[in-house]
Amino acid sequence: MQEVIAGLERFTFAFEEDVEMQKGTGLLPFPGMDKSASAVCNFFAKGLCEKGKLCPFRHDRGEKMVVCKHWLRGLCKKGDHCKFLHQYDITRMPECYFYSKFGDCSNKECPFLHVKPAFKSQDCPWYDQGFCKDGPLCKYRHVPRIMCLNYLVGFCPEGPKCRFSHPKMNLLFNPSYTKPCYNSLRETFPNARNQQQNATVKLQPHLFVQLPRASLERSWRL
Repeated sequence: MQEVIAGLERFTFAFEEDVEMQKGTGLLPFPGMDKSASAVCNFFAKGLCEKGKLCPFRHDRGEKMVVCKHWLRGLCKKGDHCKFLHQYDITRMPECYFYSKFGDCSNKECPFLHVKPAFKSQDCPWYDQGFCKDGPLCKYRHVPRIMCLNYLVGFCPEGPKCRFSHPKMNLLFNPSYTKPCYNSLRETFPNARNQQQNATVKLQPHLFVQLPRASLERSWRL
């Protein structure tokens, strides 16, 4: 009896090859259709899928950390090209908008993450301005943003509704942002301060050249 049960793995079925080769699957009616309930395409992982966007299986591109908030509402149009996860995972849910915006959420069974402000790191104002000398050692958060060219020139007609970043230029007069950045470097490089005190800086004087009045009038006429 034991030999009969143990020998079942030697049996093969006719449909096993069809399942492995994904035969019999119909094409999707239109490209980019939601395939969240489908299995992962084995051929796409090996670079051998010839069906492309019409493949009924999911084409996952690597590890995705956060669940797509538009997919949760059935409104994501990117399909396989979405950089967010199209799968319900409680450990990778996006942040709750109401809790992050107002500090409170009335939904007791809210599936989104409730992150307390105390655990959030503030955005680095130096990085938002264009450069932070602390780099990865900075205690503040570095969020890549695109600078608004109109704002940098002097005026942006979009104002606060502009989708690009408007850096604030008053950081040099705000000492609250300088101490934390320096402290992170001092803890890592304790001898940097001594080297800075021993270093000597030579300033070159600016030369003031006064042109003759006749030459200025002549250039103005030209």
